[in-house]
Amino acid sequence: MSENSSQVKNKILDWIKSLLIALILALFIRTFIVQAYKIPSGSMIPTLLIGDYLLVNKLAYGLKNPFTEDFFYLWKLPQRKEIVVFTYPIDKKLDFIKRVIAIPGDRVEIINKKVYVNGELLEEPYVQKNSQEIYPKNLSPRDNFGPVVVPPGYIFVLGDNRDHSYDSRFWGFVPIKFLKGKALIIYFSWDSENFKIRLDRLGKFIN
Repeated sequence: MSENSSQVKNKILDWIKSLLIALILALFIRTFIVQAYKIPSGSMIPTLLIGDYLLVNKLAYGLKNPFTEDFFYLWKLPQRKEIVVFTYPIDKKLDFIKRVIAIPGDRVEIINKKVYVNGELLEEPYVQKNSQEIYPKNLSPRDNFGPVVVPPGYIFVLGDNRDHSYDSRFWGFVPIKFLKGKALIIYFSWDSENFKIRLDRLGKFIN
């Protein structure tokens, strides 16, 4: 084998080695540290818009086993009003993003669209309500719900677009072990209706 052929072979091997290292590193980061998500629906308007691309902190609450839904170690519980990504309890193939309203032991009640946690009215400046109509409890849990107590190992979540969100009012509590992370920042946002980038949303921290 000529010297030139040997050099070419070494360069190819170095390139393959670098590519493999990069892929392993990217997989490790995606599995344990941070992951990108796209907002497909309007359930979190106005906080999150359809076409927002987010980075989610997967270490916010603990270190998860990538092969099961369990945490290797859970170092903190989510706090009320934090926005979290989780496995949808009804269909584990889907991920949902909602706002934490209540944590284990909290008593939740919704009266005429107003949310009460442990008997106190929850201040929610982030909420959007589109309908003036109020549904009675026997018709729908949308506007009147509970009271319920969040059991150990679970959280209660709602969407910010309160009249157009499919959340814990309809399908129940979220197991804490289903948490995938805390929404961190919007790194890109695409307005498909107007075919443009929403520049004012780039780099916006989520709260």
